[in-house]
Amino acid sequence: MSKFEEGNEKFRDSIGTLDEEGKRAWVYPKKPVGKYYDYRKYVSYFLLLFLFAAPFIKINGNQFLLFNVLERRFNIFGLPFWPQDFYLFVMSMIIGVVFITLFTVAFGRIFCGWICPQTIFMEMVFRRIEYWIEGDRGKQIRLNKQDWNADKIKKKTLKWFIFFIISFLIANVFLAYLIGSDQLIQYIIEGPLAHTDVILPLLIFTGVFYFVFTWFREQVCIIACPYGRLQGVLLDKNSIVVAYDYKRGEKEKGRAKFKKNEDRAASGKGDCIDCFQCVQVCPTGIDIRNGTQLECVNCTACIDACDAMMEKVNLPKGLIRYASEANIAEKKPFTFSPRLKGYTAVLGILIAVLIGMLFLRNDVEASILRLPGELYEKKENNIISNVYTYKLINKTTSKIEDVNFKLISHKGTIEVVSQDSFEVPEQGMAQGTLFIEIPLPAIESDRERLKIGVYSGEKLIETTVTAFLGPRSFR
Repeated sequence: MSKFEEGNEKFRDSIGTLDEEGKRAWVYPKKPVGKYYDYRKYVSYFLLLFLFAAPFIKINGNQFLLFNVLERRFNIFGLPFWPQDFYLFVMSMIIGVVFITLFTVAFGRIFCGWICPQTIFMEMVFRRIEYWIEGDRGKQIRLNKQDWNADKIKKKTLKWFIFFIISFLIANVFLAYLIGSDQLIQYIIEGPLAHTDVILPLLIFTGVFYFVFTWFREQVCIIACPYGRLQGVLLDKNSIVVAYDYKRGEKEKGRAKFKKNEDRAASGKGDCIDCFQCVQVCPTGIDIRNGTQLECVNCTACIDACDAMMEKVNLPKGLIRYASEANIAEKKPFTFSPRLKGYTAVLGILIAVLIGMLFLRNDVEASILRLPGELYEKKENNIISNVYTYKLINKTTSKIEDVNFKLISHKGTIEVVSQDSFEVPEQGMAQGTLFIEIPLPAIESDRERLKIGVYSGEKLIETTVTAFLGPRSFR
């Protein structure tokens, strides 16, 4: 703990975006400049390109990413998934949770600063537009304090209008993930008046995005997002986070303003010159010198700001850097702790299980169930008949032709109502009714388990099992 922390713990009493009266303290972060900010821009623009392009990319006719909850259609990396594949989704979610846990234990909240869509849109889209229209931190503060004149009205109106257009665009892309890009394009071509039922949810999504990026902003990360609260239970002294080197920054006499031509090392003062650049550039309004805090999203803006100031006063960079508490306090390098090894082993096992499930996943899903409430029927020549409903799901992008059923486990016949064979459309479903007839001598109990083969022509494409009812005293 730094000397500053020992003497001043007020920052722990409330979040950084509240003033002493408990009201919202609006954050006006200074525009970041530096190496890490440039790296974040490259990562952000790549992810933005992926986000906007993914719904319109097709692989074998499948949308690259699709989450159509209403029609229960999902495409992950071009592979179609159905409700019957829900176990794969559950396994993927478990893997995601374990991965986030592992990543957070090792590298803190780095996901929030580099990959999170909220941070990318806020800092790399909306905030940059704000800088372009209203200027940097000082100009924004002065603009918001001044009276509503022509200049302020023009700038605010232009900013809010652009924010609304971008929010509307994001809502449309979000809709493409839900209903499919082809459906969205069709709605656009046909016009909004032809699809008034779509306009309302689209405007609701637009309003949500507009509210978040225009007003709520960093409060999403501080108040709404549960990920920040995981830090308290996941981080330890070996976790790599954006950290202030209080050993170097405070030294014996603490931080102090920089004086020209002073011998900083001989004076006993810390390398921190108390310029507050790290505070002014922070998008959540915290002082990183107070240590790891809930509000910190590891965006590295304070690293760039501090390095720039250290360079100006001819002091070594890295006063704020990626480091662990153990590294700062005891100069210990990062080690792959037993805790990390345990998480890694669990993650590896889960990924191996998921890969195995994917390889075992069938392209055709078949279910044949007895019609509820129906008993068996005894026909002439000692034939026992049961009636069933069948459902076939084709998960591929090609239709399956000449589909028929055959009994594998017993001698008997299967008759599909109204047709001998049929086809299942690509990424579609076929369902209907069938009768299974088995000679009485072939039945060994009143509840048989039948194995049925699903064929395309003479090719077996799937097998399934079902129950068959027979008389209890048939011997």
